[in-house]
Amino acid sequence: MSRKVEDYLEQGIFGPKEIKPGERKEFLGTLRERVIIVLTKSQVFEKDIYPEIQDKMKQYPQASLLLNGQMDYQYLGKYIKLSNEYSIPYKIVLNKDDHSKLGLVLAEKNAIDKENIYIEEKKKKPQTIKKNSVKASFFKSLVKKVFRKE
Repeated sequence: MSRKVEDYLEQGIFGPKEIKPGERKEFLGTLRERVIIVLTKSQVFEKDIYPEIQDKMKQYPQASLLLNGQMDYQYLGKYIKLSNEYSIPYKIVLNKDDHSKLGLVLAEKNAIDKENIYIEEKKKKPQTIKKNSVKASFFKSLVKKVFRKE
């Protein structure tokens, strides 16, 4: 059998050959060389929008936004709204077999080979514990123990 026929049969059985499938899974369907900037899932979970994403959307108006479909819409919505503001098309990528650590990828159509595509996570503010709340919760638990029906 000729090589062309074998390739045709393989493609029929397994689907079209994909260049760098592992890289495409990691970067939500695109190649690393096309990526402008990314956010991890934990960064997307944060309440505020990363201003770096907004800056890159302004800088790259021909980009597209890829969002991890394994995340709830409540977290993705703020970035979808932002992409609509800048007329950046977005796509929610759902790959049930793969669990990418990335939540958002902003990418160009062609290779740009940016060296630094990751944003450092925001520093979390240390939470201060109020003395009154600790005392109140201690008191509540004590009252529950004393008045618990057995």
